[in-house]
Amino acid sequence: MTYCVGLRLDRGLVFMSDTRTNAGVDNFSKTRKMFSWGVPGERLITLMTAGNLATTQALVSLIEERVKAVGERDPSILRAPSMFQVARMVGATLKEVIADSAPVGQKSDAAFQATVIVGGQIQGSAPTMFMVYPEGNFIEVTSETPFFQIGEAKYGRPILVRAYDANMRFEDAVKLLLVSFDSTVRSNLSVGLPFDLMIYENDVFEPLLERRIEQEDAVYQSISTGWGDALRAAFEHLPTFDL
Repeated sequence: MTYCVGLRLDRGLVFMSDTRTNAGVDNFSKTRKMFSWGVPGERLITLMTAGNLATTQALVSLIEERVKAVGERDPSILRAPSMFQVARMVGATLKEVIADSAPVGQKSDAAFQATVIVGGQIQGSAPTMFMVYPEGNFIEVTSETPFFQIGEAKYGRPILVRAYDANMRFEDAVKLLLVSFDSTVRSNLSVGLPFDLMIYENDVFEPLLERRIEQEDAVYQSISTGWGDALRAAFEHLPTFDL
């Protein structure tokens, strides 16, 4: 399983993903699930993956192959005129990988499915983000749906819904994501550290921050223990239900 979140803020975009993969309770490993491509001063595109590992690795490899030789290989996300077209390319490539992986005659390709968050900015348009489904179609963030989650989303969603604010600082957005991820890690063994973080500021066209957050990270440890203590303290001040 996986947990990835992409937030759209007034100031830019924030991406965070875990790195745990597993093939059973006794076979855990670490695999990067966040990838970025860019052209300085012109575009930055970030992608996060969840689902079948062979599918997601094939997807990233195909995108990478087409990016490295943009003059010879099309379509390339570094040549797309808009983020909408980037999402179309990613969706088409994901659909292609899943179709190629499914055995001949198989009625369902569920075993090979994957879901993707892709976001960024291309010069001349605003930053945006899309969630791409295994069928190749996708949806875009809106003011009503300002963040996307893929993978094991249910444990970390409540804190995002309650505390997200489009005008929040990047520092507060990272704090919010760390609480969301910590809730998920505590609830599901298939999601785990380290976490990969990337912050993108509007109209910069390069990462403002890229960082891997390890288990022993002092900020993460402080948040992991501190928000639980704060929740217990707040609980004590809630009205008592009379029995």
